[in-house]
Amino acid sequence: MYASPNALAPHYRRFRVAERLLLTGHSHQAWPDVGFEAQQRAWLDAAEHVDDKWERAFATADRVRRGFARLLDDADGAIALGANTHELVVRWLSALPLRHRPRLVTTTGEFHTIRRQLDRLAEEGIPVVKVPALPAATLAERLAQAVDDRTAAVLVSAVLYENAHVVPNLAHVLEACRRVGAELLVDAYHALNAVPFSLRQDRLGEAFVVGGGYKYCQLGEGNCFLRIPPECTLRPVITGWFGEFETLTAGGATGPVTYGPGPARFAGATYDPTSHYRAARVFDFFEEQDLTPVLLRQVSQHQVGLLAGLCDALDADPRLITRDRAMTLPELGAFLALKSPRAEELCRRLREAGVAADYRADLLRLGPAPYLSDAQLRTAIEALGSVVWETGEGSR
Repeated sequence: MYASPNALAPHYRRFRVAERLLLTGHSHQAWPDVGFEAQQRAWLDAAEHVDDKWERAFATADRVRRGFARLLDDADGAIALGANTHELVVRWLSALPLRHRPRLVTTTGEFHTIRRQLDRLAEEGIPVVKVPALPAATLAERLAQAVDDRTAAVLVSAVLYENAHVVPNLAHVLEACRRVGAELLVDAYHALNAVPFSLRQDRLGEAFVVGGGYKYCQLGEGNCFLRIPPECTLRPVITGWFGEFETLTAGGATGPVTYGPGPARFAGATYDPTSHYRAARVFDFFEEQDLTPVLLRQVSQHQVGLLAGLCDALDADPRLITRDRAMTLPELGAFLALKSPRAEELCRRLREAGVAADYRADLLRLGPAPYLSDAQLRTAIEALGSVVWETGEGSR
């Protein structure tokens, strides 16, 4: 998979991955061509079956649930699906006993989905404690220490979205939560299908997990999930009518609001099933190609390591661009973050040179993907070297 052309590239002809330098694999990976065919099938099923399409749509959604459960190494949880992580996180937050336990613990390194929503709750008087995200190696222990008997929940990422630092030992946080009756929500978006993440091996069976397939799973938009631990009895206030879908045929609902089994507890309402058709077929494609999380991690580590070595070899002025060389390769997720006070400019000039990348604040992010060849990565870093040189700061 490292040769040129990459052996996977022919499966991504519509995205033209062999012709483009797409180093945005941490944000939006290309979709395999089979996804296009699956989207067409969604349209054709609607045309053929009209309102009776939902039997097929629900069966397809179950295939997506099984795909996510497989990646999580989850044998006994339930998977609720949503168009985005925000709607799932909001439903989950609405189920917490914040009147009696009005305290949330999180970190300074969470993605905007969690960061913005918790900031807004804080404005309404909910105490939100933000533990410094760095160093990631000790984050779990520091989060555990911040949990007290007023804490309703802890929200933390498995991999930090800005710099790809892996957060180890999250079981310590879950243990602290269990001692006081709090919940743990792990944002696994930057871990799923990119970094080893096993609920069983990581002892996170009682944790909630949120994530999606937009990035490393190549599922595209509209494919997010909330993993629900077994025996969950939370009652979300923000709840859609699909939460009682299986009982609606019995007549009008009376009495207290009830929730269906498994994923129905956090269900929403009517949705566009097209994304699930695409996702289910892409999950099948990954199995057909033997693209397991273990193999993808090996490929990612090779690619990120190659990028890091090539960037180091540029010998660029560290005042312009540098990286945290104290972080070892196993401590990183699936992209390389380079620190620069001119990250926005460098990103723009890279795009002008034909290299797709992105940035967050002062971090330029380079995200490879399994369909890129080593030669493409070398060409991309050569372009970065030229861009750095042309800024006037140059190499030393």
